[in-house]
Amino acid sequence: MVAMTNTTETPVSASGKPEAGLRIEQRGASVVVTLDRASKHNAINSSMKAALATQIPVIARNPQVYAVVIRAAPGGMFSAGGDIREYYDLAREGHMHAAEECAREYALIWLLDCFSKPTAALINGAVMGTGAGIVQCATHKAAGAGYRFQMPETAIGFFPDNGVCWMLARLPHEIGTYLGVTGAALTRADAFKLGIVTHCIDASHFDAIADGLAEAEPIDPLLDSHHVDPGAASIMDVAEVVARCFSAGSVREIVSRLEAETVQRPWCEKTLAALAERSPLAMEVTLQHIRRCRYLDLRQTLVVDYRLAVRLVGGHDFLEGVRARLIDKTGAPRWLPHTLLDLDPAAVKRAFDPLIGGADGGELVLPTRQEMQAARV
Repeated sequence: MVAMTNTTETPVSASGKPEAGLRIEQRGASVVVTLDRASKHNAINSSMKAALATQIPVIARNPQVYAVVIRAAPGGMFSAGGDIREYYDLAREGHMHAAEECAREYALIWLLDCFSKPTAALINGAVMGTGAGIVQCATHKAAGAGYRFQMPETAIGFFPDNGVCWMLARLPHEIGTYLGVTGAALTRADAFKLGIVTHCIDASHFDAIADGLAEAEPIDPLLDSHHVDPGAASIMDVAEVVARCFSAGSVREIVSRLEAETVQRPWCEKTLAALAERSPLAMEVTLQHIRRCRYLDLRQTLVVDYRLAVRLVGGHDFLEGVRARLIDKTGAPRWLPHTLLDLDPAAVKRAFDPLIGGADGGELVLPTRQEMQAARV
């Protein structure tokens, strides 16, 4: 149930009924957004995104609200990402149906990034895909002991979208490239070391933080007072090997370097096995996207995300990857092309071409940050 009390009406779905899976509640000086769709691992569907997009401008203009809290109901994942089955069904109707939902999602990410009030994401459990994109926009990101960050999209023939490649492109030692291409996971110690989260706070203190923000306690000292040392970041044990191998200009060259690497052989073999299971096209698109994002801002990244989504979301590998991994659960997608050796570089390059209308529609148009600020979001 979505419920905004005191200041706004209850957000509703297109059918006119309150949307299950998301609660939005004002508590004193704060608004608490709770993902509550445990049966679907808190996968975020179109109605949940629409409700959030509707309420964020209202919250921004409410002088009684100091901060926003984003959290998940206790138990399980923080968020498995977007509702992939929903995207799959839309794509089967026609690729632009799914692409249009991507456009709405990316516009939400930009809205959240431009949001003018402090936002504390309280994250315990796995956070992936759309969930990772949403919390990336928070000014403060607190990770519980069970936190795990992962962008596994290449395993279903897609790429890390929602602007996350902008963040991956800025991680040191080519770690972002490694995460995006392989879909590998990070612990909270890793994420804190890399700056993906701002605080490490045990989930048992999340209620106290929410209570403090409801009383308009200043957010920085409040979170700082609960922060704990997460320990050593294991990702740094392989940082030098990651840098050597994932600085290559193509996934084929990454594979060659991993095969030739003489240190960290168990890790190299595990990484090679992960690459062998993923879509060759999706991996190469992801690699090139992360490279390009080094020279883009978040808004520009989202525009390119949309170009790639238009080309990939209705393509063979996405439909096949979702079928094999999530629908039939055979675990063995039949990618096209089958191998990196068969991948045409021109096909990768075409995925990044600007959209000029026709069957693929036009470019995603997002307001500038200045325009968003003028609109008081």
